[in-house]
Amino acid sequence: MVQMNPTVGDMEGNVLRIGGWLREAKKAGADLVAFPELAITGYPPEDLLLKPKFLRENRRALQEVIRRSRGLAVVVGCVGESTMSELKSGQPMVVPAGRHELSNAAAVIAGGRLVATYDKRYLPNYGVFDESRYFHPGRKISVVVLGGVAIGVNICEDIWFPEGPTRSQAAAGAEIIVNINASPFQVDKSRLREQMLATRARENGVIVTYTNMVGGQDELVFDGNSLILDQSGEVVLRGKAFEEEMLVADLNVAAVARDRMAQGRKKWGGGRTRAMVDRIVVSESSRATTRPRLVPADAAPLPPLEEVYRALVTGVRDYVAKNGFKRVVIGLSGGIDSALTAVVAVDALGASNVLGLFMPSPYTSGESREDVAELAEKLRITVKTIPIHDMLKAYLRSLAGSFAGRRADSTEENIQARIRGNLLMAFSNKFGHLVLTTGNKSEMSVGYATLYGDMAGGFAVIKDVPKTMVYELARLRNRRDRLEVIPKRTFDRPPTAELKPDQKDEDTLPPYAMLDPILKAYVEEDRAPEEIVEMGFDRRTVAQVITMVDRSEYKRRQAPIGIKITHRAFGKDRRMPITNRYRNI
Repeated sequence: MVQMNPTVGDMEGNVLRIGGWLREAKKAGADLVAFPELAITGYPPEDLLLKPKFLRENRRALQEVIRRSRGLAVVVGCVGESTMSELKSGQPMVVPAGRHELSNAAAVIAGGRLVATYDKRYLPNYGVFDESRYFHPGRKISVVVLGGVAIGVNICEDIWFPEGPTRSQAAAGAEIIVNINASPFQVDKSRLREQMLATRARENGVIVTYTNMVGGQDELVFDGNSLILDQSGEVVLRGKAFEEEMLVADLNVAAVARDRMAQGRKKWGGGRTRAMVDRIVVSESSRATTRPRLVPADAAPLPPLEEVYRALVTGVRDYVAKNGFKRVVIGLSGGIDSALTAVVAVDALGASNVLGLFMPSPYTSGESREDVAELAEKLRITVKTIPIHDMLKAYLRSLAGSFAGRRADSTEENIQARIRGNLLMAFSNKFGHLVLTTGNKSEMSVGYATLYGDMAGGFAVIKDVPKTMVYELARLRNRRDRLEVIPKRTFDRPPTAELKPDQKDEDTLPPYAMLDPILKAYVEEDRAPEEIVEMGFDRRTVAQVITMVDRSEYKRRQAPIGIKITHRAFGKDRRMPITNRYRNI
Protein backbone atom coordinates (compact mmCIF):
# COMPACT_ATOMS: atom_id res chain seq x y z
CA MET A 1 0.00 0.00 0.00
CA VAL A 2 1.31 3.45 -0.92
CA GLN A 3 -0.08 6.32 1.12
CA MET A 4 1.04 9.12 -1.18
CA ASN A 5 0.60 12.89 -1.28
CA PRO A 6 -0.68 13.87 -4.75
CA THR A 7 -1.38 17.43 -5.90
CA VAL A 8 -4.75 18.18 -7.46
CA GLY A 9 -4.41 18.74 -11.20
CA ASP A 10 -0.71 17.83 -11.39
CA MET A 11 -1.26 14.65 -13.36
CA GLU A 12 2.29 14.63 -14.74
CA GLY A 13 3.79 15.05 -11.27
CA ASN A 14 1.43 12.53 -9.71
CA VAL A 15 2.32 9.91 -12.33
CA LEU A 16 6.02 10.48 -11.72
CA ARG A 17 5.43 9.89 -8.01
CA ILE A 18 3.37 6.78 -8.74
CA GLY A 19 6.14 5.54 -11.04
CA GLY A 20 8.72 6.00 -8.29
CA TRP A 21 6.63 4.00 -5.85
CA LEU A 22 6.08 1.29 -8.46
CA ARG A 23 9.85 0.88 -8.76
CA GLU A 24 10.09 0.57 -4.97
CA ALA A 25 7.27 -1.99 -4.93
CA LYS A 26 9.07 -4.09 -7.55
CA LYS A 27 12.28 -3.98 -5.48
CA ALA A 28 10.30 -5.15 -2.46
CA GLY A 29 8.99 -8.14 -4.44
CA ALA A 30 5.35 -7.12 -4.06
CA ASP A 31 2.62 -8.93 -5.97
CA LEU A 32 0.08 -6.14 -5.74
CA VAL A 33 0.36 -2.43 -4.92
CA ALA A 34 -2.58 -0.15 -4.05
CA PHE A 35 -2.63 3.65 -4.40
CA PRO A 36 -5.21 6.05 -2.90
CA GLU A 37 -8.54 7.17 -4.29
CA LEU A 38 -8.12 9.56 -7.26
CA ALA A 39 -4.34 9.34 -6.85
CA ILE A 40 -3.86 10.28 -10.51
CA THR A 41 -5.82 13.55 -10.35
CA GLY A 42 -5.56 14.37 -6.66
CA TYR A 43 -8.61 14.70 -4.42
CA PRO A 44 -10.99 16.49 -4.62
CA PRO A 45 -10.66 17.78 -8.19
CA GLU A 46 -14.00 19.62 -7.94
CA ASP A 47 -14.98 21.62 -11.04
CA LEU A 48 -11.78 20.66 -12.86
CA LEU A 49 -13.88 17.60 -13.72
CA LEU A 50 -16.00 19.84 -15.96
CA LYS A 51 -12.99 20.63 -18.19
CA PRO A 52 -12.52 18.33 -21.21
CA LYS A 53 -8.73 18.86 -21.22
CA PHE A 54 -8.54 17.70 -17.59
CA LEU A 55 -10.33 14.47 -18.52
CA ARG A 56 -8.05 13.90 -21.51
CA GLU A 57 -4.99 14.31 -19.28
CA ASN A 58 -6.49 11.87 -16.76
CA ARG A 59 -6.82 9.27 -19.53
CA ARG A 60 -3.26 9.82 -20.74
CA ALA A 61 -1.96 9.63 -17.18
CA LEU A 62 -3.73 6.31 -16.60
CA GLN A 63 -2.22 4.89 -19.78
CA GLU A 64 1.22 5.97 -18.54
CA VAL A 65 0.63 4.23 -15.19
CA ILE A 66 -0.37 1.08 -17.09
CA ARG A 67 2.85 1.31 -19.10
CA ARG A 68 4.98 1.65 -15.95
CA SER A 69 3.23 -1.14 -14.08
CA ARG A 70 4.65 -4.17 -15.91
CA GLY A 71 5.52 -6.95 -13.48
CA LEU A 72 3.02 -5.80 -10.87
CA ALA A 73 -0.68 -5.88 -10.21
CA VAL A 74 -1.81 -2.33 -9.42
CA VAL A 75 -4.95 -0.70 -8.05
CA VAL A 76 -4.95 3.07 -8.61
CA GLY A 77 -7.61 5.75 -8.23
CA CYS A 78 -8.58 7.75 -11.32
CA VAL A 79 -11.55 9.41 -12.99
CA GLY A 80 -13.60 6.80 -14.80
CA GLU A 81 -15.65 7.50 -17.90
CA SER A 82 -18.45 5.63 -19.57
CA THR A 83 -16.04 4.64 -22.35
CA MET A 84 -13.23 3.52 -20.03
CA SER A 85 -13.58 -0.08 -21.21
CA GLU A 86 -11.98 0.92 -24.53
CA LEU A 87 -8.66 1.12 -22.69
CA LYS A 88 -8.67 -2.66 -22.21
CA SER A 89 -7.83 -3.18 -25.85
CA GLY A 90 -4.74 -1.04 -25.47
CA GLN A 91 -5.99 1.33 -28.15
CA PRO A 92 -6.12 5.12 -27.64
CA MET A 93 -9.40 6.13 -26.13
CA VAL A 94 -11.69 8.46 -28.07
CA VAL A 95 -14.51 10.03 -26.11
CA PRO A 96 -17.54 10.91 -28.22
CA ALA A 97 -18.82 14.47 -28.30
CA GLY A 98 -21.47 15.42 -25.79
CA ARG A 99 -21.96 14.37 -22.19
CA HIS A 100 -20.74 11.06 -20.84
CA GLU A 101 -20.82 9.67 -17.36
CA LEU A 102 -17.93 10.21 -14.99
CA SER A 103 -17.15 7.98 -12.04
CA ASN A 104 -14.79 7.92 -9.09
CA ALA A 105 -12.93 4.84 -10.23
CA ALA A 106 -10.30 2.30 -9.26
CA ALA A 107 -8.33 0.93 -12.18
CA VAL A 108 -7.13 -2.66 -11.71
CA ILE A 109 -4.01 -3.29 -13.79
CA ALA A 110 -2.23 -6.62 -14.32
CA GLY A 111 0.09 -7.97 -16.99
CA GLY A 112 0.58 -4.48 -18.38
CA ARG A 113 -3.09 -3.95 -19.18
CA LEU A 114 -6.28 -2.67 -17.60
CA VAL A 115 -8.20 -5.77 -16.52
CA ALA A 116 -11.07 -4.17 -14.58
CA THR A 117 -12.49 -0.85 -13.47
CA TYR A 118 -14.49 -0.49 -10.29
CA ASP A 119 -16.74 2.58 -9.97
CA LYS A 120 -17.49 3.88 -6.47
CA ARG A 121 -21.08 3.09 -5.52
CA TYR A 122 -21.69 5.19 -2.41
CA LEU A 123 -20.95 8.82 -3.27
CA PRO A 124 -20.68 11.03 -0.17
CA ASN A 125 -22.67 14.23 -0.47
CA TYR A 126 -22.47 15.73 3.01
CA GLY A 127 -20.07 17.94 4.94
CA VAL A 128 -17.07 18.75 2.73
CA PHE A 129 -18.08 16.17 0.11
CA ASP A 130 -20.18 16.78 -2.99
CA GLU A 131 -19.31 13.82 -5.21
CA SER A 132 -22.84 13.53 -6.56
CA ARG A 133 -22.26 16.86 -8.31
CA TYR A 134 -19.71 15.17 -10.59
CA PHE A 135 -19.91 11.40 -10.46
CA HIS A 136 -22.44 8.69 -11.25
CA PRO A 137 -22.59 5.76 -8.81
CA GLY A 138 -21.15 2.46 -9.98
CA ARG A 139 -23.50 -0.29 -11.10
CA LYS A 140 -21.21 -3.31 -11.31
CA ILE A 141 -19.29 -5.21 -8.67
CA SER A 142 -16.47 -7.55 -9.52
CA VAL A 143 -13.98 -9.94 -7.98
CA VAL A 144 -10.62 -10.17 -9.73
CA VAL A 145 -8.59 -13.38 -9.45
CA LEU A 146 -4.85 -12.69 -9.42
CA GLY A 147 -2.45 -15.58 -8.86
CA GLY A 148 -5.33 -17.72 -7.67
CA VAL A 149 -6.35 -15.18 -5.02
CA ALA A 150 -9.82 -13.60 -5.23
CA ILE A 151 -9.66 -9.85 -4.62
CA GLY A 152 -12.53 -7.41 -4.23
CA VAL A 153 -11.71 -3.76 -4.96
CA ASN A 154 -13.87 -0.93 -3.63
CA ILE A 155 -13.48 2.73 -2.73
CA CYS A 156 -13.63 4.69 0.53
CA GLU A 157 -17.30 5.18 1.50
CA ASP A 158 -18.25 1.81 0.03
CA ILE A 159 -16.72 -0.08 2.93
CA TRP A 160 -18.60 1.87 5.62
CA PHE A 161 -21.89 0.17 4.71
CA PRO A 162 -22.47 -3.33 6.18
CA GLU A 163 -24.60 -4.35 3.19
CA GLY A 164 -22.31 -2.65 0.68
CA PRO A 165 -19.92 -4.04 -1.95
CA THR A 166 -17.67 -5.72 0.63
CA ARG A 167 -20.52 -8.04 1.65
CA SER A 168 -21.26 -8.98 -1.96
CA GLN A 169 -17.61 -9.46 -2.87
CA ALA A 170 -16.94 -11.65 0.18
CA ALA A 171 -20.03 -13.75 -0.56
CA ALA A 172 -18.75 -14.18 -4.12
CA GLY A 173 -15.50 -15.62 -2.79
CA ALA A 174 -13.24 -12.58 -2.27
CA GLU A 175 -10.46 -13.37 0.21
CA ILE A 176 -8.96 -9.87 0.22
CA ILE A 177 -10.71 -6.50 0.02
CA VAL A 178 -8.56 -3.70 -1.39
CA ASN A 179 -10.19 -0.45 -0.33
CA ILE A 180 -8.60 2.81 -1.57
CA ASN A 181 -9.31 6.15 0.09
CA ALA A 182 -9.04 9.90 0.26
CA SER A 183 -10.42 10.17 3.79
CA PRO A 184 -9.81 13.57 5.41
CA PHE A 185 -8.67 13.98 8.98
CA GLN A 186 -10.87 15.06 11.84
CA VAL A 187 -10.50 14.54 15.56
CA ASP A 188 -10.90 10.88 16.59
CA LYS A 189 -11.71 9.69 13.06
CA SER A 190 -8.75 7.28 12.79
CA ARG A 191 -10.00 5.36 15.85
CA LEU A 192 -13.54 5.12 14.43
CA ARG A 193 -12.17 3.98 11.06
CA GLU A 194 -10.18 1.19 12.66
CA GLN A 195 -13.22 -0.03 14.60
CA MET A 196 -15.36 -0.02 11.46
CA LEU A 197 -12.72 -1.84 9.38
CA ALA A 198 -12.26 -4.50 12.07
CA THR A 199 -16.02 -5.07 12.08
CA ARG A 200 -16.15 -5.33 8.29
CA ALA A 201 -13.25 -7.81 8.22
CA ARG A 202 -14.78 -10.01 10.95
CA GLU A 203 -18.34 -10.07 9.67
CA ASN A 204 -17.21 -10.96 6.14
CA GLY A 205 -14.27 -13.20 6.98
CA VAL A 206 -11.90 -11.28 4.68
CA ILE A 207 -8.54 -9.56 4.88
CA VAL A 208 -9.08 -5.81 4.53
CA THR A 209 -6.43 -3.48 3.18
CA TYR A 210 -7.22 0.20 3.63
CA THR A 211 -4.95 2.59 1.70
CA ASN A 212 -5.40 6.26 2.57
CA MET A 213 -4.02 9.45 1.08
CA VAL A 214 -1.77 11.86 3.00
CA GLY A 215 -1.16 15.59 2.68
CA GLY A 216 -3.00 18.89 2.58
CA GLN A 217 -5.46 20.10 -0.05
CA ASP A 218 -6.94 23.54 0.70
CA GLU A 219 -8.83 23.12 4.00
CA LEU A 220 -8.59 19.32 4.00
CA VAL A 221 -5.74 17.29 5.45
CA PHE A 222 -5.44 13.56 4.71
CA ASP A 223 -3.85 11.65 7.54
CA GLY A 224 -2.70 8.35 6.05
CA ASN A 225 -3.06 5.87 8.94
CA SER A 226 -3.45 3.11 6.33
CA LEU A 227 -4.34 -0.32 7.72
CA ILE A 228 -4.28 -4.00 6.97
CA LEU A 229 -6.54 -6.19 9.11
CA ASP A 230 -6.85 -9.95 8.99
CA GLN A 231 -10.13 -11.86 8.73
CA SER A 232 -10.59 -11.77 12.53
CA GLY A 233 -10.27 -7.97 12.59
CA GLU A 234 -6.77 -7.92 14.09
CA VAL A 235 -4.36 -5.24 12.80
CA VAL A 236 -1.60 -6.75 10.65
CA LEU A 237 -0.01 -3.43 9.72
CA ARG A 238 -0.65 0.22 10.51
CA GLY A 239 0.79 3.09 8.52
CA LYS A 240 2.19 6.29 9.93
CA ALA A 241 0.09 9.39 10.36
CA PHE A 242 0.69 12.34 8.00
CA GLU A 243 3.71 10.76 6.29
CA GLU A 244 4.18 9.37 2.80
CA GLU A 245 5.33 5.77 2.88
CA MET A 246 5.07 2.39 1.21
CA LEU A 247 3.70 -0.35 3.46
CA VAL A 248 4.60 -3.92 2.57
CA ALA A 249 3.11 -6.97 4.27
CA ASP A 250 2.60 -10.68 3.65
CA LEU A 251 -1.06 -11.70 3.67
CA ASN A 252 -1.99 -15.13 4.97
CA VAL A 253 -4.69 -15.85 2.41
CA ALA A 254 -4.81 -19.55 3.26
CA ALA A 255 -6.00 -18.67 6.76
CA VAL A 256 -9.11 -17.01 5.29
CA ALA A 257 -10.23 -20.29 3.71
CA ARG A 258 -9.43 -22.27 6.87
CA ASP A 259 -11.44 -19.90 9.05
CA ARG A 260 -14.38 -20.00 6.68
CA MET A 261 -14.36 -23.78 6.59
CA ALA A 262 -14.18 -23.92 10.39
CA GLN A 263 -17.13 -21.54 10.82
CA GLY A 264 -19.23 -22.98 8.04
CA ARG A 265 -19.89 -21.75 4.52
CA LYS A 266 -23.41 -20.60 5.46
CA LYS A 267 -22.03 -17.73 7.55
CA TRP A 268 -20.40 -16.20 4.48
CA GLY A 269 -23.47 -16.12 2.28
CA GLY A 270 -23.68 -19.65 0.87
CA GLY A 271 -23.07 -18.35 -2.63
CA ARG A 272 -26.01 -15.94 -2.45
CA THR A 273 -24.95 -12.31 -2.98
CA ARG A 274 -26.66 -8.99 -2.44
CA ALA A 275 -25.73 -7.90 -5.95
CA MET A 276 -24.54 -9.54 -9.15
CA VAL A 277 -20.76 -9.93 -8.98
CA ASP A 278 -18.59 -10.44 -12.06
CA ARG A 279 -15.65 -12.82 -11.64
CA ILE A 280 -12.66 -11.70 -13.70
CA VAL A 281 -9.90 -14.30 -13.85
CA VAL A 282 -6.47 -12.92 -14.69
CA SER A 283 -4.35 -15.83 -13.44
CA GLU A 284 -5.28 -18.91 -11.45
CA SER A 285 -1.79 -19.94 -10.35
CA SER A 286 0.60 -17.99 -8.16
CA ARG A 287 4.21 -17.18 -9.06
CA ALA A 288 6.64 -19.88 -8.01
CA THR A 289 8.92 -17.75 -5.87
CA THR A 290 10.54 -18.13 -2.49
CA ARG A 291 10.83 -14.97 -0.46
CA PRO A 292 11.80 -14.32 3.15
CA ARG A 293 8.92 -13.71 5.51
CA LEU A 294 8.31 -10.01 6.13
CA VAL A 295 8.19 -8.56 9.61
CA PRO A 296 6.06 -5.43 9.09
CA ALA A 297 7.10 -2.22 10.84
CA ASP A 298 3.87 -1.25 12.59
CA ALA A 299 3.34 2.43 13.47
CA ALA A 300 1.78 3.22 16.84
CA PRO A 301 -1.41 5.31 16.73
CA LEU A 302 -0.98 8.92 17.79
CA PRO A 303 -2.83 10.48 20.75
CA PRO A 304 -5.73 12.67 19.54
CA LEU A 305 -4.11 16.02 20.44
CA GLU A 306 -0.86 15.05 18.73
CA GLU A 307 -2.86 14.12 15.61
CA VAL A 308 -4.43 17.58 15.57
CA TYR A 309 -1.04 19.26 15.87
CA ARG A 310 0.39 17.13 13.07
CA ALA A 311 -2.64 17.95 10.91
CA LEU A 312 -2.02 21.68 11.35
CA VAL A 313 1.65 21.33 10.46
CA THR A 314 0.83 19.21 7.39
CA GLY A 315 -1.90 21.60 6.27
CA VAL A 316 0.40 24.64 6.45
CA ARG A 317 3.34 22.86 4.80
CA ASP A 318 1.33 21.64 1.82
CA TYR A 319 -0.80 24.76 1.33
CA VAL A 320 2.34 26.90 1.18
CA ALA A 321 4.33 24.54 -1.04
CA LYS A 322 1.56 23.47 -3.41
CA ASN A 323 0.54 27.08 -4.04
CA GLY A 324 4.05 28.22 -4.90
CA PHE A 325 4.92 30.18 -1.76
CA LYS A 326 8.19 29.85 0.15
CA ARG A 327 7.79 32.14 3.15
CA VAL A 328 4.97 33.30 5.41
CA VAL A 329 4.37 36.42 7.48
CA ILE A 330 2.40 36.45 10.75
CA GLY A 331 1.17 39.32 12.90
CA LEU A 332 2.50 38.60 16.41
CA SER A 333 0.62 40.16 19.33
CA GLY A 334 2.06 38.42 22.38
CA GLY A 335 -1.11 36.32 22.69
CA ILE A 336 -1.56 32.57 22.60
CA ASP A 337 -3.20 32.41 19.14
CA SER A 338 -0.39 34.12 17.23
CA ALA A 339 2.20 32.22 19.28
CA LEU A 340 0.70 28.84 18.36
CA THR A 341 0.36 29.89 14.71
CA ALA A 342 4.03 30.87 14.62
CA VAL A 343 5.18 27.62 16.22
CA VAL A 344 3.13 25.54 13.75
CA ALA A 345 4.55 27.57 10.85
CA VAL A 346 8.14 27.04 12.02
CA ASP A 347 7.57 23.30 12.41
CA ALA A 348 6.05 23.19 8.92
CA LEU A 349 8.42 25.48 7.02
CA GLY A 350 11.52 26.13 9.10
CA ALA A 351 12.41 29.26 11.06
CA SER A 352 14.08 30.96 8.08
CA ASN A 353 10.78 30.94 6.17
CA VAL A 354 8.69 32.60 8.90
CA LEU A 355 8.62 36.37 9.41
CA GLY A 356 6.83 38.00 12.33
CA LEU A 357 5.42 41.54 12.40
CA PHE A 358 4.89 43.20 15.77
CA MET A 359 2.68 46.27 15.34
CA PRO A 360 2.18 47.96 18.72
CA SER A 361 -0.55 50.56 19.25
CA PRO A 362 -0.96 53.01 22.17
CA TYR A 363 -2.74 50.21 24.05
CA THR A 364 -0.11 47.49 23.57
CA SER A 365 1.40 46.50 26.90
CA GLY A 366 5.04 46.09 27.77
CA GLU A 367 4.31 42.45 28.57
CA SER A 368 3.17 41.83 25.00
CA ARG A 369 6.36 43.37 23.63
CA GLU A 370 8.48 41.20 25.92
CA ASP A 371 6.55 38.02 25.13
CA VAL A 372 6.89 38.55 21.37
CA ALA A 373 10.64 39.10 21.75
CA GLU A 374 11.00 35.94 23.85
CA LEU A 375 8.97 33.86 21.41
CA ALA A 376 11.03 35.11 18.47
CA GLU A 377 14.29 34.35 20.26
CA LYS A 378 13.26 30.80 21.12
CA LEU A 379 11.88 30.09 17.65
CA ARG A 380 14.85 31.86 16.02
CA ILE A 381 12.60 33.81 13.67
CA THR A 382 12.99 37.38 12.46
CA VAL A 383 10.48 39.87 13.85
CA LYS A 384 10.07 43.38 12.49
CA THR A 385 8.48 46.00 14.75
CA ILE A 386 6.31 48.66 13.07
CA PRO A 387 4.47 50.92 15.57
CA ILE A 388 1.05 52.04 14.34
CA HIS A 389 0.66 55.07 16.67
CA ASP A 390 1.18 57.69 13.96
CA MET A 391 -0.95 55.84 11.40
CA LEU A 392 -3.80 55.63 13.92
CA LYS A 393 -3.53 59.37 14.64
CA ALA A 394 -3.65 60.12 10.90
CA TYR A 395 -6.80 58.04 10.50
CA LEU A 396 -8.50 59.71 13.46
CA ARG A 397 -7.56 63.19 12.22
CA SER A 398 -8.99 62.40 8.80
CA LEU A 399 -12.24 61.15 10.34
CA ALA A 400 -12.54 63.78 13.08
CA GLY A 401 -14.89 66.04 11.13
CA SER A 402 -17.20 63.23 10.08
CA PHE A 403 -17.20 61.67 13.55
CA ALA A 404 -17.69 64.95 15.44
CA GLY A 405 -20.10 64.58 18.37
CA ARG A 406 -19.87 60.81 18.48
CA ARG A 407 -18.02 58.99 21.24
CA ALA A 408 -15.30 56.43 20.55
CA ASP A 409 -16.48 52.82 20.18
CA SER A 410 -15.48 49.66 18.34
CA THR A 411 -14.90 51.74 15.20
CA GLU A 412 -11.66 53.13 16.59
CA GLU A 413 -10.67 49.67 17.82
CA ASN A 414 -11.24 48.13 14.39
CA ILE A 415 -9.20 50.86 12.67
CA GLN A 416 -6.16 49.56 14.56
CA ALA A 417 -6.81 46.00 13.38
CA ARG A 418 -7.27 47.22 9.80
CA ILE A 419 -4.02 49.18 9.87
CA ARG A 420 -2.27 45.97 10.91
CA GLY A 421 -4.04 44.06 8.14
CA ASN A 422 -2.80 46.64 5.61
CA LEU A 423 0.77 46.28 6.82
CA LEU A 424 0.69 42.50 6.67
CA MET A 425 -0.71 42.59 3.14
CA ALA A 426 1.92 45.16 2.13
CA PHE A 427 4.65 42.72 3.17
CA SER A 428 2.83 39.98 1.28
CA ASN A 429 2.71 42.10 -1.90
CA LYS A 430 6.28 43.35 -1.68
CA PHE A 431 8.06 40.13 -0.74
CA GLY A 432 5.64 37.42 -1.91
CA HIS A 433 5.02 36.06 1.57
CA LEU A 434 1.74 34.33 2.39
CA VAL A 435 -0.09 35.94 5.32
CA LEU A 436 -1.16 33.42 7.94
CA THR A 437 -4.07 34.69 10.01
CA THR A 438 -4.28 33.84 13.70
CA GLY A 439 -8.01 33.78 14.58
CA ASN A 440 -9.39 30.67 16.32
CA LYS A 441 -12.76 28.94 15.93
CA SER A 442 -14.27 30.47 19.07
CA GLU A 443 -13.61 33.99 17.76
CA MET A 444 -14.75 33.17 14.23
CA SER A 445 -17.95 31.61 15.57
CA VAL A 446 -19.12 34.72 17.41
CA GLY A 447 -17.62 37.30 15.07
CA TYR A 448 -14.97 38.45 17.54
CA ALA A 449 -12.74 39.41 14.61
CA THR A 450 -12.33 42.40 12.30
CA LEU A 451 -13.12 42.18 8.61
CA TYR A 452 -10.12 43.42 6.58
CA GLY A 453 -8.18 43.56 9.85
CA ASP A 454 -7.05 40.48 11.76
CA MET A 455 -9.09 38.43 9.26
CA ALA A 456 -6.95 39.69 6.34
CA GLY A 457 -4.68 37.02 4.94
CA GLY A 458 -4.30 33.96 2.77
CA PHE A 459 -4.61 30.97 5.09
CA ALA A 460 -6.21 30.60 8.52
CA VAL A 461 -4.15 28.02 10.41
CA ILE A 462 -6.27 27.64 13.57
CA LYS A 463 -9.63 28.66 12.11
CA ASP A 464 -11.20 25.35 13.22
CA VAL A 465 -9.43 25.14 16.60
CA PRO A 466 -11.50 26.25 19.63
CA LYS A 467 -9.75 28.60 22.05
CA THR A 468 -9.55 26.01 24.82
CA MET A 469 -7.85 23.60 22.41
CA VAL A 470 -5.43 26.35 21.37
CA TYR A 471 -4.10 26.31 24.93
CA GLU A 472 -3.94 22.50 24.95
CA LEU A 473 -1.99 22.41 21.67
CA ALA A 474 0.39 25.10 22.89
CA ARG A 475 1.09 23.13 26.09
CA LEU A 476 1.59 19.97 24.02
CA ARG A 477 4.15 21.73 21.83
CA ASN A 478 5.95 23.19 24.86
CA ARG A 479 6.30 19.73 26.38
CA ARG A 480 8.07 18.46 23.27
CA ASP A 481 11.29 20.41 23.89
CA ARG A 482 13.29 21.00 27.03
CA LEU A 483 13.14 24.69 26.11
CA GLU A 484 9.52 25.84 26.22
CA VAL A 485 9.15 27.92 23.07
CA ILE A 486 5.93 29.70 24.06
CA PRO A 487 6.51 31.99 27.07
CA LYS A 488 4.82 30.95 30.32
CA ARG A 489 3.22 34.39 30.71
CA THR A 490 1.42 33.92 27.37
CA PHE A 491 -0.58 31.14 29.04
CA ASP A 492 -1.18 33.02 32.26
CA ARG A 493 -2.33 36.44 30.99
CA PRO A 494 -6.07 36.89 30.37
CA PRO A 495 -6.81 36.94 26.60
CA THR A 496 -7.05 40.49 25.27
CA ALA A 497 -7.16 42.24 21.89
CA GLU A 498 -5.44 45.33 23.44
CA LEU A 499 -7.45 47.76 21.33
CA LYS A 500 -8.48 49.97 24.27
CA PRO A 501 -7.30 50.47 27.85
CA ASP A 502 -7.53 47.42 30.15
CA GLN A 503 -9.45 45.41 27.55
CA LYS A 504 -10.17 41.72 28.15
CA ASP A 505 -11.96 39.22 25.86
CA GLU A 506 -14.36 38.42 28.71
CA ASP A 507 -15.62 42.03 28.63
CA THR A 508 -17.46 40.98 25.45
CA LEU A 509 -17.61 37.18 25.55
CA PRO A 510 -18.47 34.52 28.12
CA PRO A 511 -15.39 32.76 29.52
CA TYR A 512 -13.95 30.42 26.88
CA ALA A 513 -14.42 27.40 29.16
CA MET A 514 -18.16 28.14 28.95
CA LEU A 515 -18.26 29.50 25.40
CA ASP A 516 -16.59 26.55 23.67
CA PRO A 517 -19.03 23.82 24.85
CA ILE A 518 -21.97 26.01 23.82
CA LEU A 519 -20.40 26.57 20.40
CA LYS A 520 -19.71 22.89 19.95
CA ALA A 521 -23.32 22.03 20.78
CA TYR A 522 -24.76 24.69 18.46
CA VAL A 523 -22.31 24.78 15.54
CA GLU A 524 -21.01 21.21 15.37
CA GLU A 525 -23.94 19.23 16.80
CA ASP A 526 -26.89 21.41 15.66
CA ARG A 527 -28.48 21.28 19.09
CA ALA A 528 -31.50 23.48 19.75
CA PRO A 529 -31.24 26.30 22.32
CA GLU A 530 -33.41 24.41 24.80
CA GLU A 531 -31.14 21.37 24.58
CA ILE A 532 -28.10 23.53 25.30
CA VAL A 533 -29.81 25.11 28.31
CA GLU A 534 -30.61 21.59 29.56
CA MET A 535 -26.88 20.85 29.43
CA GLY A 536 -26.53 23.27 32.37
CA PHE A 537 -25.89 26.64 30.68
CA ASP A 538 -27.58 29.92 31.53
CA ARG A 539 -30.45 30.72 29.17
CA ARG A 540 -29.36 34.33 28.59
CA THR A 541 -25.80 33.26 27.85
CA VAL A 542 -26.98 30.64 25.35
CA ALA A 543 -29.21 33.21 23.63
CA GLN A 544 -26.32 35.71 23.49
CA VAL A 545 -23.95 33.19 21.93
CA ILE A 546 -26.46 31.92 19.35
CA THR A 547 -27.30 35.47 18.32
CA MET A 548 -23.62 36.31 17.85
CA VAL A 549 -23.04 33.16 15.78
CA ASP A 550 -26.01 33.79 13.51
CA ARG A 551 -25.20 37.45 12.96
CA SER A 552 -21.58 36.75 11.98
CA GLU A 553 -22.17 34.58 8.92
CA TYR A 554 -21.34 37.47 6.56
CA LYS A 555 -17.92 37.79 8.19
CA ARG A 556 -17.09 34.11 7.96
CA ARG A 557 -18.04 34.03 4.29
CA GLN A 558 -15.23 36.55 3.66
CA ALA A 559 -12.62 34.82 5.80
CA PRO A 560 -9.68 32.89 4.30
CA ILE A 561 -9.93 29.13 4.24
CA GLY A 562 -8.39 27.22 7.12
CA ILE A 563 -7.53 23.70 8.18
CA LYS A 564 -10.44 21.43 9.11
CA ILE A 565 -9.87 19.41 12.28
CA THR A 566 -13.34 19.10 13.85
CA HIS A 567 -16.46 17.21 12.84
CA ARG A 568 -17.98 20.41 11.45
CA ALA A 569 -15.83 23.29 10.31
CA PHE A 570 -16.98 26.62 8.91
CA GLY A 571 -17.02 26.65 5.12
CA LYS A 572 -18.07 23.60 3.08
CA ASP A 573 -19.05 21.73 6.25
CA ARG A 574 -21.59 24.35 7.35
CA ARG A 575 -23.37 26.33 4.65
CA MET A 576 -25.73 28.95 6.01
CA PRO A 577 -27.43 31.71 4.00
CA ILE A 578 -26.24 35.21 4.85
CA THR A 579 -29.54 36.84 3.96
CA ASN A 580 -31.67 34.95 6.44
CA ARG A 581 -34.51 35.91 8.78
CA TYR A 582 -34.76 32.57 10.53
CA ARG A 583 -33.95 32.88 14.22
CA ASN A 584 -33.09 30.02 16.56
CA ILE A 585 -34.12 31.94 19.67
